[in-house]
Amino acid sequence: MDNNEITNTGFEIPSDVLDEIQTNIQNIIESFDIPDDNKLDVIKKINFMYTQTKHMSVTDSLTKLFNRRHFETEFEREYKRANRYQNDLSVAIIDIDYFKKINDTYGHLCGDFVLKEIAYLMNKNFRQTDTIFRYGGEEFVVILTETPKETAYIPMERLRKLVENHAFNFKGQKIDVTISVGINSKTDYETAFDMLEDADKALYGAKKSGRNQVKSAE
Repeated sequence: MDNNEITNTGFEIPSDVLDEIQTNIQNIIESFDIPDDNKLDVIKKINFMYTQTKHMSVTDSLTKLFNRRHFETEFEREYKRANRYQNDLSVAIIDIDYFKKINDTYGHLCGDFVLKEIAYLMNKNFRQTDTIFRYGGEEFVVILTETPKETAYIPMERLRKLVENHAFNFKGQKIDVTISVGINSKTDYETAFDMLEDADKALYGAKKSGRNQVKSAE
């Protein structure tokens, strides 16, 4: 984050703990024997710092997408909601093909560039109701609420083509980049992460079949 030179370096405080800390600090300040205007000024500064810190706790510092911890919380919640109300839900895992080769050939700064460009394309491609996460390394995850299997395939294939046709130019060097995608829209599992596991199997199938394609779980 740019403000006040704050950077995200694997922040480990859960969001609910941050909420409790912020409430406790505000209560302490309100109990101080100082003028109300001073209290208000301090509380505003604390709230600003709290907002920054909470944002950092759920954000990947490189791509500015939501991070893995936030995905785990949100996916669990959306999975339970889909089952409770019998709503459609899809989850997709996206992996950059031959990403290690990109790093080895052009360097890790180029790899970082590719990750940020793909994050940009994903933000451009998906609906506001879809939530995008950097899951780790070269993997991304998307939660598509109210979305059945047939509908989920459309934006994933569109993203695949966007990436394949995008001009990845790093320091004058054109980089060819493609992605593989696994989708799962079944919600009849014991847990949300059983659903994710089958999306991962679909991703493995896409990579095994030659990469640069979208596969749905059987």
